[in-house]
Amino acid sequence: MTIAIGETLPSATFKEKTADGPVETTTDALFKGKRVVLFAVPGAFTPTCSLNHLPGYLENRDTILGKGVDDIAVIAVNDWHVMGAWAQSSGGMGKIHFLPDWDASFTKAIGLDADLSGGGLGVRSKRYSMLVEDGVVKSLNVEDNPGQATVSSAATMIEQL
Repeated sequence: MTIAIGETLPSATFKEKTADGPVETTTDALFKGKRVVLFAVPGAFTPTCSLNHLPGYLENRDTILGKGVDDIAVIAVNDWHVMGAWAQSSGGMGKIHFLPDWDASFTKAIGLDADLSGGGLGVRSKRYSMLVEDGVVKSLNVEDNPGQATVSSAATMIEQL
């Protein structure tokens, strides 16, 4: 069952690569007492994710934060090495959190997993964005087509803030 507006995110721990090395980050540390934009991509370095979805959040980071958002995070079913490399190559390291959901456990727990085996990707995340306040989902935007990033774009999120 897909998480719904008004529900609390499940507890999870992510191993995030930072400039100082890997750091474990929990959902409590990320979301408790904060207003956070979380968006998900089917995979780091994939075309729509790297050329369309992520750049919108990086380019609009200051606008989003200026609307009372404490932090921005992106999550993908990839390991922390891949997410760290993506953070570095995209220029996003230190600007937003790059959260690796290596086994899709968080993604499955919120019911936003997708079997993309037909495209050679296996189990991945659906493309979505959400506004989370103190761990509770306040808005949720799920793409029907993983190859598009319109419903879950930074522009859409800005309109909702």
